[in-house]
Amino acid sequence: MHEAAQEAVKFIDLNLMAVLFLFLVGFIGGLVSGFIGSGGAFVLTPGMMSLGVPGAVAVASNMCHKFPKAMVGAYKRFKYGQVDIKLGLVMAATAAVGVQVGIRIQQLILSKWGEAGSDLYVSLAFVVVLVTVGGYVFRDARRISKYGGEERRSALAERLQRIELPPMIHFKTANLRISFWFTVPVGFATGMLAATIAVGGFIGVPGMIYIIGASSLVASATELVIAFVMGFGGSINWAIHGMVDIRLTLIILAGSLLGVQLGAIGTTMVRQHVIKMVMGTIMLIVALSRAMAIPKYVERLGLFSVPPELVDLLSKASFASMCAALGIGAAMILGAMWRARTPSAREPKESAVEKAYQSAH
Repeated sequence: MHEAAQEAVKFIDLNLMAVLFLFLVGFIGGLVSGFIGSGGAFVLTPGMMSLGVPGAVAVASNMCHKFPKAMVGAYKRFKYGQVDIKLGLVMAATAAVGVQVGIRIQQLILSKWGEAGSDLYVSLAFVVVLVTVGGYVFRDARRISKYGGEERRSALAERLQRIELPPMIHFKTANLRISFWFTVPVGFATGMLAATIAVGGFIGVPGMIYIIGASSLVASATELVIAFVMGFGGSINWAIHGMVDIRLTLIILAGSLLGVQLGAIGTTMVRQHVIKMVMGTIMLIVALSRAMAIPKYVERLGLFSVPPELVDLLSKASFASMCAALGIGAAMILGAMWRARTPSAREPKESAVEKAYQSAH
């Protein structure tokens, strides 16, 4: 790792345009993270790499900005009574195991098929997970919107909560009681995905909603606790090996801290199914983005022959659509907040927040 650090630490020169670009992407990423509990980070790594930052430094600097951002977002939403700290810590414990397994799988693939094999694995994981989970979340959000915006606990979560399998845990803010063993696969998968595509919340938030039975409001807020715990540990590891460019971290963090607070405020203004709608939309666009990147890795592995012009075109379209996912998500959040500014539009949401606050205190 030390040899890799010596090779990779080639700090880029930062001009004004690069600083403004990183600040803006950090702000939008923070806005999305504060609203849906995850997202944003998936654009920052390729965004930094497009400026010439080595991949390992981009990943390390990205992770280093995530944990303080998650901490601020979690604190902000805790004040609104939306965070279930116990659920977050239980999930984080099993997620830590998932991270280690995910890293081992990555190392195995790297040793057998090299960087192209690893990139293909990551892209396929993006497409399979995001199409499956994102499609379900998006369809569920549309169904809830069609029937008046009232969110109900999933049938699977209700069945699991009725199974008395010790130890049973009561999560006060989430207002549910479930066996510890049913939280394990959700936390484990969250960590696995975090180690694979750096965005574990794409599994963690839907898992807490549809398997454990938390509301989308509580799930998206609690995911910030998990992101803080995982990000803190990962940042220490990267920093020890000298892979963090603190300039990049601070610029992104400055934008993110503004965005994450605005996103957290947005959750108090919109109805709960809007969170699912934004999450599902972002996940499906990101899946499309990674699908367009797959031919490049297939060609590198020699599995199929793809014209270089087509590979270049798809690579550019892939990065553009990933940025579009973040931009569209931010536009949906700000648009929903604007529409919800009237008292009549806020009333149902205020009732939900009030119930969550009362159950937490």
